[in-house]
Amino acid sequence: MRRLAWSDLDDDARVDLLRRPAQRASGQVGVDVAELLGEVRRDGDAALRRLTQRFDGVELDRFAVPEAAFDAAQAQVGDALRAAIEEAAGRIEHFHAAGMAAPYRVETAPDVVCERLLRPIRRVGLYVPAGSAPLPSTALMLGIPARLAGCPQVVLCTPPRADGSADPTVLVAARRCGISRVFTLGGVQAIAAMAFGTGMVPRCDKLFGPGNAWVTEAKRQVAMLEGGPAIDMPAGPSEVLVIADAGANPVFVAADLLSQAEHGPDSQVILASDTPSLVDAVEREVARQLDELPRADIARRALASSRLIDVRTLDDAFDLSNAYAPEHLILALRDPRAWLSRVEAAGSVFLGDFSPEALGDYCSGTNHVLPTGGAARFTGGLGVASFQIAMTVQEVGRAGLAAIGGCAVALASAEGLDAHRRAVALRMEAIA
Repeated sequence: MRRLAWSDLDDDARVDLLRRPAQRASGQVGVDVAELLGEVRRDGDAALRRLTQRFDGVELDRFAVPEAAFDAAQAQVGDALRAAIEEAAGRIEHFHAAGMAAPYRVETAPDVVCERLLRPIRRVGLYVPAGSAPLPSTALMLGIPARLAGCPQVVLCTPPRADGSADPTVLVAARRCGISRVFTLGGVQAIAAMAFGTGMVPRCDKLFGPGNAWVTEAKRQVAMLEGGPAIDMPAGPSEVLVIADAGANPVFVAADLLSQAEHGPDSQVILASDTPSLVDAVEREVARQLDELPRADIARRALASSRLIDVRTLDDAFDLSNAYAPEHLILALRDPRAWLSRVEAAGSVFLGDFSPEALGDYCSGTNHVLPTGGAARFTGGLGVASFQIAMTVQEVGRAGLAAIGGCAVALASAEGLDAHRRAVALRMEAIA
């Protein structure tokens, strides 16, 4: 990890310091993704077979997971893990149900009723990455709010294993969410299949889920196409920023940094502290703990793009954090809640020494599908509302038209839209 002093950097150097690895490589990634999307759009299932063989090393004739595989997964996954999936699902459901929006109806003037209704998105596509490890937790994070929203058609894609099958833990989690349509597709080809539709994979109205830089770029590109699907957010390579004071435990801080670094080589972790001795201790702990990790090689590659930053004050650390807008922000501070008001942009915030980010990844109840790449400046994490559309309704009677019609006539006249004015004025004349 590279160590720098924030106060020694000018504005340009600070911007460069906080750039993500994926942002540095985005140019070529964009070109590659566009070619792959075009191939699937043109050749459909044939392209899916070619790309699955090319990227996953598996020849598949069909991608849909049969019902028997769901049954087999229940037996393949041990009792303890199935219990953990059920426990986590319960907390995720409890948290998301509590925050669900409700329809409302108000009378804005006598005889003028306005409403806001909520409807589930009809066809949603969920992407559950696997990469070097399966992610049943992501199936829960996507599937539970989709079920709470009442989405009638839910499609889930996850990369195939070496034998062409879906990971059984992902299938157990999918079934817990009521999802039965699972396809063994990964990467850009999965996003393309759900965006365009093929003979085997249905076209979806909105796509959800995290992924690497290629998956994130694929989501961005399909969302920009005419008639393309919406997407949840930029949810790319994982990232964490830790703000730590003199009382922070360097063992905990190092563990938090490594927990995100092991996600993938394009992950990024950052420590900002006003205590040089704490940074020294964390640096030593990272090196010590790294040697004990099974995924040390992956974490080591991520650490090459990660940072240890000395700041003069904690206020400087929060200025840095708000500029970076991290996916995850850990406040390893003595009075973390007192500092919460200084947080302007973050996907999810973890307060204190005993709130590791890993709990949010799995089972605290909040959603771990969060904005990355600085998108926390303008959007938040996934929730039930992400799977719904809101419609407004208005019902106006004669008295209501008489009461508010003049307002509309005046505004339409001011804007020079005479047909608008006449649509109201003619009705007002009819009831006069």
